[in-house]
Amino acid sequence: MVSNRFLIKRLLLLVPVLLGVATFVFIILHLAPGDPARVILGQRASQARVLELREELGLDDPLWVQYLRFLLDAAQFDFGQSYTVARGQAVRSVLATRLPVTIELALYGQFIGLLLGIPLGIISAVKQDSVVDHLGRIGALSGISIPIYWSGPMLILLFSTFLGIFPASGRIGSTIFLPDHWSLFGMELPLTGMVTVDTLLLGDIGAFISASRHLFLPAATIGIYSLALISRMMRSSMLEVVRQDYMRTARAKGQGARITILKHGLRNALIPVVTVVGIQFGTLLGGAVLTETVFGIGGIGTTLVEAINATDYTLVQGTVLMFALLFTLVNLAVDMTYSYLDPRIQQ
Repeated sequence: MVSNRFLIKRLLLLVPVLLGVATFVFIILHLAPGDPARVILGQRASQARVLELREELGLDDPLWVQYLRFLLDAAQFDFGQSYTVARGQAVRSVLATRLPVTIELALYGQFIGLLLGIPLGIISAVKQDSVVDHLGRIGALSGISIPIYWSGPMLILLFSTFLGIFPASGRIGSTIFLPDHWSLFGMELPLTGMVTVDTLLLGDIGAFISASRHLFLPAATIGIYSLALISRMMRSSMLEVVRQDYMRTARAKGQGARITILKHGLRNALIPVVTVVGIQFGTLLGGAVLTETVFGIGGIGTTLVEAINATDYTLVQGTVLMFALLFTLVNLAVDMTYSYLDPRIQQ
């Protein structure tokens, strides 16, 4: 069990991290060349209109006033409006629409990595220097080395163009339209924005199958890298654990090899793996931009790139801060998992 003191301590440590990221984003964007008001209105706008917009946006206020206002708004998840990418739409609405897309993709990619990477790593460690171990290491090295912008198109060519098993782009069939809400005990609740979850909530099995087929190739693309990294880490960690004295003692008492590994070795071997999984999941959230681009999925990664190219300052600020929040929450989950696997960490 995780103690309340340990949880509160970790939550309090998140505050300076988020504050530091917010400050860094504010400084970088204000040091960037160009006038945000001029970018919003365009080069043909009159100087009087530019000055008027600067006053509306508070850009004429002292820097410390702008900074405090920015922190107060960010604490309320109010990042203003998008002036270029989604004209006139609140940044909060843009993030609420596109963030579930990336989260869903990252979750399924990480699930594929965990589902296959942990067993492969254990088998490679137990059968060290065997044919299975050599093949596993070659496969893991290949998975880490192959870039997404190459593996994604290759998967499309194989499974979509040649075999015709999975769709090449999109999130769900073009003829399927999902409502905005689902009913629970007579109440109308909003959908999550993750199509596989939403189709299950709606009870539409056909739509769920369509969403799963569309999601398989992009999830497999980022899952290959996750699988390779997790299997390598699991192998190294398990090799270190199986050589410990308590593992030899358990075997000397007559306990079977499988039970010894699963009961005594796996829990300790998972601790460094959890670190990799936590960091990697945060990386998948930010690095999904290539996968989203290849498969035509409009997630938060592509949104950030569009906002940077269009110098949409408010959308850049909101997106980066949302990434920071997700990273800190993932690190919090990693810390909680640590304390569960090894209660001594709470001391």
